[in-house]
Amino acid sequence: MSQPEQGNGQPPATPVSGVDDGEHRRLAPRPLDRPSVDPSLTAVFGRPQGVDSAFDVQRPAAVNGHVPMAAPPPPEALSTAFGRPVGGADLQLQRPPGADHGVDPDIDPVFWDGKPAGDPWRDPSSGAVIGPPAVGEKSSGPATAKAVHGPQLSVPELLFGRRVKPIGLVLLLVAALLVGTAGGLVGWFFGRAGNPLTDGGVTLAEVKPAKERPAGSVSDIANRTTPGVVSIEFKGANVAGVGSGVVIDGDGYVLTNDHVVAPAVQDASAKLTVVFTDGKRAIARIVGRDSKTDLAVIKVEVTNPTVIQFGNSDDLEVGDSVIAIGSPLSLSNTVTQGIVSALNRPVTAAGENGGPQVTYDAIQTDAAINPGNSGGALVDSSGALVGINSSIQTQTGNSVGLGFAISGNYARKISEALIRTGEVKHADMNVNARSASAETAEGAQVQNVPAGGAAAAAGIVEGDVITRVGDRMVRNAAELTVAVREHEIGETVPVVLARQGRELTLQVTLKSD
Repeated sequence: MSQPEQGNGQPPATPVSGVDDGEHRRLAPRPLDRPSVDPSLTAVFGRPQGVDSAFDVQRPAAVNGHVPMAAPPPPEALSTAFGRPVGGADLQLQRPPGADHGVDPDIDPVFWDGKPAGDPWRDPSSGAVIGPPAVGEKSSGPATAKAVHGPQLSVPELLFGRRVKPIGLVLLLVAALLVGTAGGLVGWFFGRAGNPLTDGGVTLAEVKPAKERPAGSVSDIANRTTPGVVSIEFKGANVAGVGSGVVIDGDGYVLTNDHVVAPAVQDASAKLTVVFTDGKRAIARIVGRDSKTDLAVIKVEVTNPTVIQFGNSDDLEVGDSVIAIGSPLSLSNTVTQGIVSALNRPVTAAGENGGPQVTYDAIQTDAAINPGNSGGALVDSSGALVGINSSIQTQTGNSVGLGFAISGNYARKISEALIRTGEVKHADMNVNARSASAETAEGAQVQNVPAGGAAAAAGIVEGDVITRVGDRMVRNAAELTVAVREHEIGETVPVVLARQGRELTLQVTLKSD
């Protein structure tokens, strides 16, 4: 910077800055060059007449001690940092363009001796660099130094040191206990007062003596007979299901329905598994089947199984109590109670996969029987087996109080034959009949009499209506079948029939089916 010249021929002002000439010497300021100004520009942008500086000496006088100004004064910090020095001359920061930049003979020595001008504050030709903020003269550490915190108290120092008085710790613990106790009491009070219908201290009375289970009760019968009833699972590539069965012999023979094991016979990949009440499982093999009466016997290799004893189903009367045990809907060890609703109820069903028609003499009961009960036990009030649960009559698919069980006496006869020979033969009259009823009678009307059969040999002809076989009344075709099967093969049985309005009795010697 340099002071403005007062006129041509004036000596240069004392230099306050300069440029390094390459030999570490400072150069004197260059003389000012004031080019001429266009009069038109001066008229537009020049100072008013009579004003030769930036400040108008003819500005209005102060009013109430304040001088009006065109703009507010700058802040003191800005004036101090960027204003002109106090008492300094009118200095210019730039040299006029076109000035001579040669080396002035009047050279001011540099402030460093024998060293390159590496200080950017003293070398005007150095590039601008943004550096760290300036620090005061009294700052001893770097600007990035962090505040140092005092040491933290450890637990031993807090509890046993001299930083905290013991009485302070005691008071702190007492205060914490008091606050906790008060909070618990408040919560307990509001908890009890929140619902006036509850009582946290109530204790209900309890009967001390245990419930008595006399002999012959349902509970007693169930405890004795349930271990002898098993679940039968069949599972294959295309079939799966659950039925029930009854252990009838200590060697592992199990009596069940033929339709329970039939899927395992039809699917070679299927396996039969017997599941006992204690959870033991055993693979079963089929001993024999009787599709006409829906009975079958299977065998498992077990040791000392619980065996159910057969009772005399002929001693049953309508109204007697009975209990059904099995696995309805895959719910094993299910016990239901009912009564005998009817006896000697003929039941007919279609055979499995086009097999022979199933017909048997059934015990009707209102004990709940559902799918999965098939093959299970129907026991009397003494726990003796009096029937094999086989089917239900329903329009919904579930029990409606019409369940049917194969009579125990007939089931024992069939199972003994299957265990001995693996097959069973039935007595037969060798006739085809249909149910018929008239105003005065009902029975089984003969539709066809095959030659060489028992009926043909006895003289029964087409159109005859059979009304009795032996001591049993016949009211439909199914009842004719079960009445004949009650007798043995080769036995001669009196058969009462109606022919052209007359009643006849013929002696028929039964043959095998």
